[in-house]
Amino acid sequence: MLTKTWSLSRDRCFAPDPIQRQIAHKFFDNISSLPIVCPHGHVDPALLADPAARFGSPTELLIIPDHYIFRMLYSRGISLESLGIPTTDGSPVETDHRKIWQLFADHFYLFRGTPSGLWLREELTNVFGVDEPLNSRNAGYIYDYLAEKLALPEFSPRALFKRFHIEVLCTTDAASDRLEHHQSLHQEGWTQIRPTFRPDAVVNLDTPGWRENLAKLESSVGREISTYATFIQVLEERRAYFKKMGATATDHSAATPYTAQLSDQEAEAIFTRALAGKLNSFDAQQFTGHMFVEMARMSAEDGLVMQMHCGVTRNHNPAIFERFGSDKGADIPLQLEWTQNLRPLLSAYGNHKNFHLILFGMDESTYSRELAPLAGHYPAVLLGPPWWFHDSVNGMERYFDRVMETAGLYNTAGFNDDTRAFVSIPARHTVWRRVACNWLAGLVVRGLVEEEEGFEMAQALVYDLAKSAYKLD
Repeated sequence: MLTKTWSLSRDRCFAPDPIQRQIAHKFFDNISSLPIVCPHGHVDPALLADPAARFGSPTELLIIPDHYIFRMLYSRGISLESLGIPTTDGSPVETDHRKIWQLFADHFYLFRGTPSGLWLREELTNVFGVDEPLNSRNAGYIYDYLAEKLALPEFSPRALFKRFHIEVLCTTDAASDRLEHHQSLHQEGWTQIRPTFRPDAVVNLDTPGWRENLAKLESSVGREISTYATFIQVLEERRAYFKKMGATATDHSAATPYTAQLSDQEAEAIFTRALAGKLNSFDAQQFTGHMFVEMARMSAEDGLVMQMHCGVTRNHNPAIFERFGSDKGADIPLQLEWTQNLRPLLSAYGNHKNFHLILFGMDESTYSRELAPLAGHYPAVLLGPPWWFHDSVNGMERYFDRVMETAGLYNTAGFNDDTRAFVSIPARHTVWRRVACNWLAGLVVRGLVEEEEGFEMAQALVYDLAKSAYKLD
């Protein structure tokens, strides 16, 4: 048996003021049992499609796939090879999962005060029942304890999905994806697992491996894509297929939210140059900006909610990208400008009754200056929650303080966890719920809203807004 020395504070994420804390507890107690809605994330649907699927070892579950974890370790001089992160060329990395876990435990202190530390602590205690702080001394014991738990049927992905009380979970899927896993899930009645259409790999012409990605799209539709007109037709067909499979949203990522409207002839010329390998950086920027507007046009026609995630320089560390590939913790936020960049798109569709756009950005300075005013005016625009580096207690507090007065609560899209780490989902939602309840309690203490209103606002923030924004009702 583990010795009882570790527990989660009942007051975590709440203000020290006793009156505010008391009200925050009341709000949280009222909403804590609401189902979890996950309208945007990166959980692999294969994990849930196979009834026999398991998470593997504790190392495979918590370390190797999670760039939040190994990013911090790498920043302190620990090589990715020693953490078992696969290389793109297949060169050797550490394969002893107990050894990797020991290295992780030796440096577990690095996560103190970080959102990853908060999530990990809640995962270990609430999901697995670990009640002893992970450290160098007990690393092997806790590894064995977790391995035993993970082998049990009640810790399978499907069992935890039900235990977590997840009402709906949306994955993120390439335009070329045939959605076989979603098909098998739906055949079994698991229709609460929905795809999301993400065409970045073929829409952003400067994506590494763009020609190979286009070939995958050609394979999925069974015909050659040799013109821009065919390209647009295929994307429309794929969107229709995704919608048939339960998708309610699309997702688009670019460094900046630049948008532009090109003529068909201009777009065709750029696409032709891309096919010939003669693309330049200006071409790529113009085409991505144009395709943002085209995707808005398609959303206005088919009703799929459009998400834009902007403001990150991908693969900032070339040595890591060349050896390990993308999504390895080397993505760094950018300074953004939204007002002028989005004007072509919003001029065309910002007032359209059937168009819905959810914006996510990494530059917090734009919250009150641009994003909140845009959402507070255009009927089509909603603000997504604090994203990525700002998915934290402080990031959420800054978001509430800078956005809500101008945009209004009901011009935001609630919360999404945006995670690949399946077992962290409840922890991430709990942090949002606690911080939201604490913020609302502060409004009550200052006399800005009535306590009765606070209860309704809390339910909106943790449940209603996300369902409405993503058309999941």
